[in-house]
Amino acid sequence: MKTDNQKIAVVTGGSRGLGRDMVINLAKKGLDVIFTYHSNKEKADEVVAEVQNIGQKAIAFQLDTSDISQFDGFFEKVGSHLKENTGSSNFDYLVNNAGTALYSPFAQTTEQQFDDIMNIHYKGVFFLTQKALPLMNDGGGIVNISSGLARFAMPGSSTYGSMKGAVEVLTKYLAKELGGRQIKANVVAPGAIETDFGGGHVRDNKETNQMVANSTALGRAGVPEDIGGVVAFLCTEDARWINGQRIEVSGGMNI
Repeated sequence: MKTDNQKIAVVTGGSRGLGRDMVINLAKKGLDVIFTYHSNKEKADEVVAEVQNIGQKAIAFQLDTSDISQFDGFFEKVGSHLKENTGSSNFDYLVNNAGTALYSPFAQTTEQQFDDIMNIHYKGVFFLTQKALPLMNDGGGIVNISSGLARFAMPGSSTYGSMKGAVEVLTKYLAKELGGRQIKANVVAPGAIETDFGGGHVRDNKETNQMVANSTALGRAGVPEDIGGVVAFLCTEDARWINGQRIEVSGGMNI
């Protein structure tokens, strides 16, 4: 049975990159984790094993977070799994992390590209969070992942950046409207990070990596390990009075 102090987090896109580091750091903070993956079950299984080695419980479910029609079935699986293993269908924290990149000049961006990015980065976040609420414990929290690109502009990121801006505004409304349940809602906005996101755009392109380093006060591009601990912190009692806030984790990019 679940003990009173055993907290559980649900993380989207937790099999690799930033999401993987979030899952690992949540486990290090003593949380059990349910996370989603899009297609790479092998990588997801590796993360489950890492969490178990830390001493916490984890399970991975496949989910396309851009497809709202999958959400009811997903939460049925989550609720059933938790009920069977903890005695309660509820969890405490939701981390909306899953996403894909789009590098396209504004003038050339197609309606299909726009819709694809909207579905995963805004519409999916909106309705996944909505459908999560009945299973969330009062006193829990929501962490939405945004981007430095919602604060500063870089050519080619108008669609992605504007969707992240929408998520940041939504987060304030979540904080306001869910306050009666003592559910916090905050944004973590990474700067440019060396992952396979966007085809390894920051990690593998030397010119891009150097440009990022030159515009960052701490003199380098970010790595996943710079981000996960901040997200995990927001899912602890130490962060109980942080609400409706945007925390940029960029090493001081474009300040």
